[in-house]
Amino acid sequence: MLNDAEVTLVAREVKSRSGAVLTKDMAGAISIRLQPLARREGFASVPELIGAARNRADGALWSAIADNLAQSDTRFFRDRSQFERLRTQLLPEALKRRGHERVRIWSAGCASGQEAYSIAMIIEEMRNEGLNPAVEVVATDLSERLLDKARAGLYTQFEIQRGLPIRKLIAYFEKAGDLWRISDRLRAGVRFEQHNLMKHPGELGQFDVIILAHVLPSFDQETRIDVLRRVSDALTPNGVLMLGAGETLPEGCENLKLENGVVRKHTAVRIAAA
Repeated sequence: MLNDAEVTLVAREVKSRSGAVLTKDMAGAISIRLQPLARREGFASVPELIGAARNRADGALWSAIADNLAQSDTRFFRDRSQFERLRTQLLPEALKRRGHERVRIWSAGCASGQEAYSIAMIIEEMRNEGLNPAVEVVATDLSERLLDKARAGLYTQFEIQRGLPIRKLIAYFEKAGDLWRISDRLRAGVRFEQHNLMKHPGELGQFDVIILAHVLPSFDQETRIDVLRRVSDALTPNGVLMLGAGETLPEGCENLKLENGVVRKHTAVRIAAA
């Protein structure tokens, strides 16, 4: 078990890199999640790993520690009502606004990719219905470890059972030993990139729909506001930002309006109402 000083040090370094907040009551979980990294790096224990990170000037070990403590609790079609709204309302509205232009969707904080692939399944089903939507899906996360898993498209039976309907399993996955592999077509339909939500997303471009679900709770109040301001900068006029079911906007986001889990800029709301 890590002592209070070690947890405080890890919490400070992780927050500076990812914005995530770690507390002293998480000492046991932190130690368990860092044990594989400590072994891979040749250390006898997690405290030894932390001591080495403190003494190395290049910061590489701290970056690896932050990566291994990155949030990874995701699942297929989490918040099913939100995906239904995307399918029946938000995506059709964006396609209508865009006309012949491509609609862009950003899955922010995508972890191991289940959210992004859920979006890809919705788009594929629309194509199968003859709608032929022109949509680009970009999925980002801070963790290269999680992005590698997402790009591979390989999931355990447990991960598959968390939210994936059996008909979608049959349609879009194949058995790969003890794992399930998502179809090449769906993997090709999502572009995974590394992005830190502590930085402005300007290099990613503008998006008609941004999904930022179950990411904000890992930050403190000030960081949540900063992340929302940066992410909302990437919205097109009349673009929408989707939070997770039950999530709310923190106080201080005056330029954003939340209605039933969908966030719009105040300027966009005025345009729509005009």
